[in-house]
Amino acid sequence: MANVVVVGSQWGDEGKGKIVDWLSEQADVVVRFQGGHNAGHTLVVNGVTYKLSLLPSGVVRPGKLSVIGNGVVLDPQALVDELTRLAAQGVVVGPDRLRIAETTPLILPLHRELDALREGANPGTRIGTTKRGIGPAYEDKVGRRAIRLVDLSDLSSLPAKVERLLSHHNPLRRGLGLDEVDAAALIAELEAIAPKVLPFMDRVWELLDKARRDGKKILFEGAQGALLDIDHGTYPYVTSSNTVASGAASGSGVGPGALDYVLGITKAYTTRVGEGPFPSELTDEVGKTLGTKGREFGVVTGRPRRCGWFDAVLVRQTVKTCGIHGIALTKLDVLDGFEELKVCVGYMLDGKEIDYLPAESGQQARAIPIYETIPGWKESTAGARSWADLPAEAVKYVRWVEELIGCPVAVLSTSPERDDTILVQNPFQA
Repeated sequence: MANVVVVGSQWGDEGKGKIVDWLSEQADVVVRFQGGHNAGHTLVVNGVTYKLSLLPSGVVRPGKLSVIGNGVVLDPQALVDELTRLAAQGVVVGPDRLRIAETTPLILPLHRELDALREGANPGTRIGTTKRGIGPAYEDKVGRRAIRLVDLSDLSSLPAKVERLLSHHNPLRRGLGLDEVDAAALIAELEAIAPKVLPFMDRVWELLDKARRDGKKILFEGAQGALLDIDHGTYPYVTSSNTVASGAASGSGVGPGALDYVLGITKAYTTRVGEGPFPSELTDEVGKTLGTKGREFGVVTGRPRRCGWFDAVLVRQTVKTCGIHGIALTKLDVLDGFEELKVCVGYMLDGKEIDYLPAESGQQARAIPIYETIPGWKESTAGARSWADLPAEAVKYVRWVEELIGCPVAVLSTSPERDDTILVQNPFQA
């Protein structure tokens, strides 16, 4: 029985919501393995739209078990708020439908304050974060001073752990001109939220092992995109977790042998939110047209996305760093009506042609795209449900993309509607 990992193969915002929703219907267990409530997934189920930031996409479907893994950083108040919003839409999520790893680090108010202060301090050092405390929470995790979910189960030991945390943060806050955090107030806040989140706590590594042994189908749901990976992305303009497919194992407590199929969600052009290099970015009318037709605004932030031509160099690279078996190509219909389409097939860097994205940020910024051009199509691809419904030029574009990135298209999405999909290979049946 195949277990499937879904990752974004670009900078996020590839249209994972529809594909993950479709896959979650087939899955028994859906696992979030990294990130926090900085992710934005929009699901449409039976005509109802749900906007999720922290919870796994399967949470809106009865009979599915949703899991938040240890690789996620958890804002307990954001969790309570999201559960409340879902309840108002008629989806009541209790501990029978949601389990959270006991070792999940918590995002606290001090993390959000620090994130916002850093992001607004100097335009030259902005990363483009959502200011939700994700990065500072991960810093405390690797600094071995985080408050984890399991810590709320033993309130008698909490003061010592909070003291350890504040021995780092209060000197830092003084240096930044912020008031120190009062330990007693923070402990009181944690004590108040504990009864609301502890019922969801579990040994997720054990739970997932049992699910595997019982033959359950598990969907590992990634957030953001592989080019925002802390190790393999456009550093330092990245997120603070491992967004590549291997993070599904370390971020949930399963071995790498549990990951049977990796599906890379890939937009038919390229977008990016926030700061950082973007070799194929278009700041002209073509870029504006892509943004308008594609409704390119962030789900979480509402920020307009930067748009550009498809960059085959980047996706070819993430196919390798993620071990992607097949891609789900989304938003093909946004390319309808263009006289010609360009694809970035390489870069010029300081007078030399290269076929990879360099690791150094200055070199990334200097990389000049090398384009090849293919004729566009006038007909509409929106709503196509078979290859026969597509214009010949659109089929050629898809086949060209497959050749350039060295990976087959498993799913082709032609609109946000669930049924407007051409299925080549079902990842769960691969």
